[in-house]
Amino acid sequence: MNTRITELLNIGYPIIQGGLAYLADANLAAAVSNAGGLGQITAVTLPTPEDLRKEIQKLRTLTDKPFAVNFAISMYGDKWKDYLEVAIEENIPAVTITGGNPAPLLERIQGLPIKKISLVSTVKQAIKAESLGMDALMAVGQEGGGHIGRDDLGTMVLIPRVVDAVNIPVIASGGIGDGRGLMAALALGAEGIEMGTRFIATKECVLAHPHYKQELVTKNELDTVIIKRTIGAPARAIANSTTNKILNLEEQGADFETLKSLISGDNNKVAIYEGKMDEGYAWAGQVMGLIQDVPSVQEMILRIVSEAEEVCEKWKPIF
Repeated sequence: MNTRITELLNIGYPIIQGGLAYLADANLAAAVSNAGGLGQITAVTLPTPEDLRKEIQKLRTLTDKPFAVNFAISMYGDKWKDYLEVAIEENIPAVTITGGNPAPLLERIQGLPIKKISLVSTVKQAIKAESLGMDALMAVGQEGGGHIGRDDLGTMVLIPRVVDAVNIPVIASGGIGDGRGLMAALALGAEGIEMGTRFIATKECVLAHPHYKQELVTKNELDTVIIKRTIGAPARAIANSTTNKILNLEEQGADFETLKSLISGDNNKVAIYEGKMDEGYAWAGQVMGLIQDVPSVQEMILRIVSEAEEVCEKWKPIF
């Protein structure tokens, strides 16, 4: 499958694994890259910059394929800067940037042979990101899991709008979990897809508790809610008693300090690491409704490619 994204990143299939805070480690990233996609390691949710170095070095023992490191730059102050220095020292092939203004990070890596991809949720953000020198964009619709845009734009409308607004290649994200989603994204003008939730429900996502994966299989697209909207950081999670508490507090006008303990990374880990799915909270997109199993990464990617080929065959008699 040849697109500008596969050419840019030197990968076999235009399929990118999401940054997945606390979950995207060397094991998962290597499995994705070995299967022909682009695996990613999450940076700033690792305990220290040296832990990032260890993950990068471990990944290189597991694959010789390209990979990326994800930097979530909005929620952690300047913490990302020390992690970025490690990534530069380790000569990583690509970075993805989520949240916040990417300009300071881009300034630091200007002139370095690191591919730069930024997550956007509006046309305005896409145009700005291109002007800053991004090599590609990931555009996420409101169906996605974790942090999403503030404007509730669905993937079906957002992707062609962004594609028409920029000249660099666009990667579609949000609500995509199979070969039909890949082909739909390509039909909308995207040149690749990014999936987060779908990659959690794989065997190689070893940090995710089995209870978390099981919820992704058994629950459906109606079992998610958007929290943190009132504090300007809307994010989609699996509905449970914790998200109900958060939403009730938001309705009462709670500020960040009031919500802090409930929406913290530590409370996220209660669910995703410990499997206490009604005590903490866990991110997930509406694509939950399409997840029926927990395959290996390779099985899943080959299935997606096969499904995409089936769609192509169905289209031929029509056109």
